[in-house]
Amino acid sequence: MALRIALDSTVCTGHGRCYVLAPEVFAPDEAGNGTVLKGIVETPDDREAGAVASDNCPEGAITLSEQD
Repeated sequence: MALRIALDSTVCTGHGRCYVLAPEVFAPDEAGNGTVLKGIVETPDDREAGAVASDNCPEGAITLSEQD
């Protein structure tokens, strides 16, 4: 099963935890805010990385949803 990862750029304030904790899934933009590199992930490592980033986002800007 796949996991969809989304980041609300209107909520992100650029703490950078997502791309520090999960560089395989997130990257910084030119302002230092997070961007999603992989919107759909399937591997256990990428799923775990997305979950860790989501759990550590101070603004709650990252959402995860299971995809069929």
